[in-house]
Amino acid sequence: MQDYPLALPHIFHRAERMFGSREIVTATATGRERTTYRQWADRTRRLGGALDQLGISADGRVATFAWNTARHLELYFAAPCTGRVLHTLNIRLFADQLTYIVNHAEDEVIFVDRSLIELLWPLVAELKTVRHYVVMDDGKGNVPDDPRIVDYEQLIGDADPVEFRVDDENQAAAMCYTSGTTGNPKGVVYSHRSMFLHSMAVLMADALGVSESDVILPVVPMFHANVWGLGHAAPFAGASLVMPGPDLSPGAIAELLESEHVTVAAGVPTIWMGVLPELADRDLSSLRKVICGGSAVPRSLSEAYREKVGLPITQAWGMTETSPIASVGHIKSALRDHPEDELADLRASQGLGAPGVDLRIVNPETGDEVPWDGKTSGELQARGPWIAADYYNDPRSRESFTADGWLRTGDVAIIDAEGYIRLVDRTKDLVKSGGEWISSVELENEIMAHPKVAEAAVIGVAHERWTERPLACVVPAPGEELTKEEVIEFLTPRVAKWWLPDDVVFIEEVPKTSVGKFSKKDLRDRFAGYKLPT
Repeated sequence: MQDYPLALPHIFHRAERMFGSREIVTATATGRERTTYRQWADRTRRLGGALDQLGISADGRVATFAWNTARHLELYFAAPCTGRVLHTLNIRLFADQLTYIVNHAEDEVIFVDRSLIELLWPLVAELKTVRHYVVMDDGKGNVPDDPRIVDYEQLIGDADPVEFRVDDENQAAAMCYTSGTTGNPKGVVYSHRSMFLHSMAVLMADALGVSESDVILPVVPMFHANVWGLGHAAPFAGASLVMPGPDLSPGAIAELLESEHVTVAAGVPTIWMGVLPELADRDLSSLRKVICGGSAVPRSLSEAYREKVGLPITQAWGMTETSPIASVGHIKSALRDHPEDELADLRASQGLGAPGVDLRIVNPETGDEVPWDGKTSGELQARGPWIAADYYNDPRSRESFTADGWLRTGDVAIIDAEGYIRLVDRTKDLVKSGGEWISSVELENEIMAHPKVAEAAVIGVAHERWTERPLACVVPAPGEELTKEEVIEFLTPRVAKWWLPDDVVFIEEVPKTSVGKFSKKDLRDRFAGYKLPT
C-alpha cells in the first residue's frame, strides 16, 4: 500500500477538479456574492502565492478575524495547503483574551473583514508578532490609514497561483483557542491527518451525512472549531455552501434557508430559537437536517421543529478539543418503533459517539470506569484520531489529559446501555450562554476588585433563550451599601458585554466547602428556579 498523506490538498484538489460548478454563496451588506468552487480554487491558489509575497514563514500562523464568507473559506485552505497554520480568532472575545491569543500563537498576519477592523484596531499596539493586516471588503466599515494594511483583492490580484502539496500529514494545519476555563485561553492544534479524518467522519451517514447534493448553511461561526468541520467536509463532498456573513438575525437566516433551498443548516440553540417564529409560511421542502450544538438542545425546541418544520433538530456534541464532532443524535433503527415520548428523550440527548471516537465515563475520585447503565454518572472522557492530546505550549495540559491518552472533557455525564450520552452537570463552574462559555471565576475576580465587595460568587441560572446566564451573588464589605447598578457599571469596562450578569443578588455570606472553597452547589440549590429579570 502507498504511504499517502492524509492532508488538506487532497480535499482542495477534489473540489477543484470534480465539483467546479458547485456554488459558494455569501450574504454581504450589499447583496449576495456568488462564486463557484472553480473560481474559489483559482483565488485560493493566488492567496497561497500572496502569503509567499508577504514573507510569511514556512510554518507561520495566519490569523483570521472574520465572518463566514467565501473569502474566509479561501484562507481555510490557502494557509494549511502551503504548509502554514490557520488561526481563527473569535471576534466575540474581549480585548485581553484576543491580545493573549495572538501573542501566544505568534501570528504573523491577520486577515480582517472591513466591518470588524474597528473592533480589532485598538489592540494593534499590543500585538507583538503581527507584521501585516489584510482587509477583506465586506461592504461597510472604515479602514485606518496605516502602511501595515493591505487590501485583500489587490493582494491576490497581484499574486501568482501556486501548487499545493503537503507531504507530512502530522504537521499542523490549523489552531483554535478555547476559553472554556479559568485563566488564559488554551490553544488546540489540528494536524492535516486529524482534519482529514474528521472530515471523512462528517460525511458518514451516521454522523452529519454531508453529500454532494447538499446545500449547507453554516450559521455556526468559522472561528468555532473550524465551523464544526463543515468548511472542509463541504468541499470534500462537493456540497454547495451558503455563507451568512455578518447578518445573523432570525429573519435573514430564515430568508437564506428558503431562497437558497438549503438542505443542511448548523447553529447553536439560541439561533434556532430565534429563527423558529420566522419559518411560518416559508417553503422549506429542501431542508432535511437542522444541526444544533454548542450547548444542550432543549427537548421543547427540538420537538417544536418537528411539529412546525417537519423534522426535529439533530443534536451534536463536541468541543474545541474534539475538532469538534464527538457525538451525534441519531435514533437507532431498532428503537424507531418506541413510543414518541421516548424518542423525544433520545433526541434531547447528546446522541451516540461518532465513528472513530471512543468515550468513557470515569469516577472522578477513583479513576475507575463506570458502567453504561443510564444511571451512574462520572466525568466524560474521549479519545480518537481527531481528539487533542495536549494544548499548544501550555503546562495546563497535565490537568486536562490522562496519562493513557484520554481527554478530560470537564463534563459530568451518563451513558445508557444503547450508548446514548446525557450531560448532567459540569466539573467546572462555567456558565454556558448561547453556545459560548463564561468563566464564573474570572467574573468573581473582577467583582471582588470592587472596593465595596467582600466576596462574590457567580453561578449559571437557567434562561429560556440563552440556556444559562450568570447570576452574581455578592457580599458587601462591612458597613458598605452597594447596588446592582454599581456592580454592573464597575464590570462593564472589564469584561465582554455578553459576560455581564443578568442580575445581582446580595447575600450575607458565600457558602464554603470543608476546605474553604466557595460552594457553588449550595448556591445553585439556593437559587434553583430563580427568575432572572426580563
